[in-house]
Amino acid sequence: MSLTIIERLQSYLPELLKLLQESVNMDSPSRSKEQNDLMADWYAHHFTRLTGGKVERIAHPTAGDRLLCYVGNGPKQILLLGHYDTVWPLGEAKRRPFRIEDGKAYGPGVYDMKAGLLQAMFAIKVLQDMGRLPEDKRVVMLFNSDEEIGSPTSRELIEDVARLSSVAFILEPPMEPSGALKTSRKGNGRYKLTVKGRSAHSGVNPQMGVSAIEELAYQIQRLHGWTDYSLGTTVNVGVVQGGIGSNVVAEHAEAEIDVRVATLSEAKRLEAQFAALQAKHPDAELTVSGRMNRPPMERTAAIGSLYELARDLAHAEFATVLEETATGGVSDGNFTAVVGTPTLDGLGARGDHAHSPLEYVQIDEIPFRTALLARLIEHC
Repeated sequence: MSLTIIERLQSYLPELLKLLQESVNMDSPSRSKEQNDLMADWYAHHFTRLTGGKVERIAHPTAGDRLLCYVGNGPKQILLLGHYDTVWPLGEAKRRPFRIEDGKAYGPGVYDMKAGLLQAMFAIKVLQDMGRLPEDKRVVMLFNSDEEIGSPTSRELIEDVARLSSVAFILEPPMEPSGALKTSRKGNGRYKLTVKGRSAHSGVNPQMGVSAIEELAYQIQRLHGWTDYSLGTTVNVGVVQGGIGSNVVAEHAEAEIDVRVATLSEAKRLEAQFAALQAKHPDAELTVSGRMNRPPMERTAAIGSLYELARDLAHAEFATVLEETATGGVSDGNFTAVVGTPTLDGLGARGDHAHSPLEYVQIDEIPFRTALLARLIEHC
């Protein structure tokens, strides 16, 4: 009797975990080109070995090289998108290397998102081994190297590849505790507000000064007033600094601001409000820098249909209830969705505690999540 797709993937699990250990034990911080290029070497080698596919390496002078990996020659392109950079600094893998304990795999980047990348590679492999990779498909797997810092050098590439693709499957982890797929994400912006005042002695002639801190305090209240939970819009001043001493009227102050929006119309409205920001004190000067970095991933009818397909496959073939959710976090799925490519996010590994030393993946969930991705590739 032939093996089911789950049984075959379970037979692959020892090899997958061995590769997961190797990849997690290689540091890949976003800003280390040298280390990320070594990580790209590793993924290029194993993608070719596991799938027999082709790898196009896209070099960059300062960021880690990106990989465009191809399997199949059909006219319909399926995009699998993930990142191999992590938030962890050089030396983190040595400080707390990969380990397995109580059915969970731990280590820097294991959950976000090196397990998800391997699941995608093995999803391709299982389709090939079972003779089920559709002839009309071309599966493209894009490995990004700077997602954790906003994909500043990769956005254009991601959008270009997405425009050529029928669908995009994002290998970020799902939402816990249910393992829900992500069908919408907020967009985000990062701004910096700088205030220039005029210094003076706080005891001798304070009336001659213009306090940049006082002006900034007023602006913070204004900015926080832009939050509208009913629209899904939040504005948060998260870092402030200014002044040189308690006996000096502050000449300089600045704030770092995070913005989250649920719709493109809200993104445009907030951009206009930042551009129009004016000082309250006539002698204070404001400078606003920054921008909306990632557009929102809005749930369209096409995205809803993708989720319904995944839900129905999970129920019918794997007896699993698969939910959907919205999140305020961002991913490269924001970029694929904004160019009009139907996008389903959260197809990576289950686990928890992203960006934390506690991060882990649930090993027993790996075969199912991999099988679900494989079946989506078949059906789309």
